[in-house]
Amino acid sequence: MEKTKKKTSLLGYAFKYAGHEKKNYIISIIIAAIGVIFSMLPFAIMGKMLTDLFGGVTDFSTYVKGAAYMAICWILRVFFHTKSTAISHKTTFRVIGEVRLKLCDKLSRLPLGTVNAMPSGSLKNILVERTDSIETALAHVVPEYTANLAAPVFMLIYLVIIDYRMALLSLVTIPIAILAMGSMFIGYEENFKRTQDTTKALNDIAVEYIGGIEVIKAFGKTEKSYEKFAIAATDNANSFIDWMQKSTFPFSLAMVVAPATLIALLPVGGIFVMKGSLTLTAFVQCIILATGLVTPFITLMSYNDDIRKSTVIFGDIDAVMALPELSRPEKGAKTPGNYDIQLTDVSFSYDEKEVLHGVNLTIPQGKVTSIVGPSGSGKSTIARLIASLWDTDNGDIEIGGVNIKDMSFKDYNLLVAYVSQDTFLFDTTVRENIRLGNPKASDREVEEVAKASGCYDFIMSLENGFDTMVGGSGAHLSGGEKQRISIARAMMKNAPILILDEATAYTDPENEAIIQKAISKLAVGKTLIVIAHRLSTIVDSDQIVVVNDGSIEACGTHENLLKDSALYQKMWDAHLSGRDSGEGVD
Repeated sequence: MEKTKKKTSLLGYAFKYAGHEKKNYIISIIIAAIGVIFSMLPFAIMGKMLTDLFGGVTDFSTYVKGAAYMAICWILRVFFHTKSTAISHKTTFRVIGEVRLKLCDKLSRLPLGTVNAMPSGSLKNILVERTDSIETALAHVVPEYTANLAAPVFMLIYLVIIDYRMALLSLVTIPIAILAMGSMFIGYEENFKRTQDTTKALNDIAVEYIGGIEVIKAFGKTEKSYEKFAIAATDNANSFIDWMQKSTFPFSLAMVVAPATLIALLPVGGIFVMKGSLTLTAFVQCIILATGLVTPFITLMSYNDDIRKSTVIFGDIDAVMALPELSRPEKGAKTPGNYDIQLTDVSFSYDEKEVLHGVNLTIPQGKVTSIVGPSGSGKSTIARLIASLWDTDNGDIEIGGVNIKDMSFKDYNLLVAYVSQDTFLFDTTVRENIRLGNPKASDREVEEVAKASGCYDFIMSLENGFDTMVGGSGAHLSGGEKQRISIARAMMKNAPILILDEATAYTDPENEAIIQKAISKLAVGKTLIVIAHRLSTIVDSDQIVVVNDGSIEACGTHENLLKDSALYQKMWDAHLSGRDSGEGVD
């Protein structure tokens, strides 16, 4: 029989992700508890004052001292409460920062396919809004829930010491309030899941809508596309409204009934006093304690939603953290003897559909190897597997005789520079985007690489030269300009293996010639792998690999393939035909 997975509590999640900050939460709870003790002392002092009053003590200084002690206790209660909250807040913000860093680090260790399968809106929602929303629970609930739970317990014990009957009478309304609050949580998981699902859907559609705004405007589909967004927004709003409507009555009932602790205590207590089984002093003390008994309970009940919500969010964070990673050791045991790349019986699947079938390929060090083939043939998949963006399903990829799965991410990252056709620039300056290839590079070194890669002149023509902000995802630059900067960034890394996956796809012929010349110059002595869409740019390659339907169909020089490969001959004829007619052929 399958064991049911034990649910983790909020405190369990807090301690799990707090790491070395765990001790600060414990300190916060202890300080909060001390504050609770000081919040309880005034009731004992008040009881003593009432005893003195009804006992005929007329010395005014006795009551002044009592009031002063109560004031001091109140001040100390506020001090310890403030200190506890300050510690829990500082700790929580550090923990939230750590959670985000762990999530980002986790994403960097996941296969690219896993990340691509997760909608960017959902990822952003988990990383930003949802992670941020656990602040209330961690900063307030962890210390204050403990304190507010302790306060009524102490009060109840004090009531029992005075008169157990009065203690029981003060709790008459509590079961009704608990039942009312409990009914709010019937179907909680389903209701909360619906709100989260509709929020994720809204985020995903919003990202899609904004990202596709150019296409929407160009093809006049504004109303239809906006209708999709409007439906998602309405569904999201209704998920919250429906839930709130279900909760309004039980919540209101609980809030009305719970504070009515005197409803039974006053009349019954009065009878006890008249019959002599309860002193007037004790009766007044019980009234005072009973009025303060439920307030902490109400505070506790108000935290229930935050606790459940944060527990679900931590569960989602846990789900991401539990995703299978690329299999890599923390520290590699072997160092490659050279930079030859060997693929042996490599197979790979997307969503259970195999796209590479037993690929065997040798890529020699210091040579230019170009990989060509029809669209969807698997050439980019080979490049991404070599770049360690995915793991093979079967077979091995070795560099210098060492399996890449036996290398650490850090060691492997030093070996390979990868540039894809889907270039991405960060919203910072041109200089800093290039410097990402080598964070220790000087400004002069950045500019030298820009000259060598053929993008210095266009950078200097920008408004602020190398200090020009490129905008989000490089929005202020053209596709070709972004590609040239990304190539410069790869050159700045100066890795011994360079992979260009259709990296000049958006570059015009004139600039492509400049880039090809720069690549040829800077790639001397490196193992260069080029995924090509314009065959004329790779005719001088030392080795051209023809991929068709996930398999290696042919391998050789341009001249040899024209003689021996019907597919390559067909692709070359199509390329020449497209070039003669003035059209680009992929």
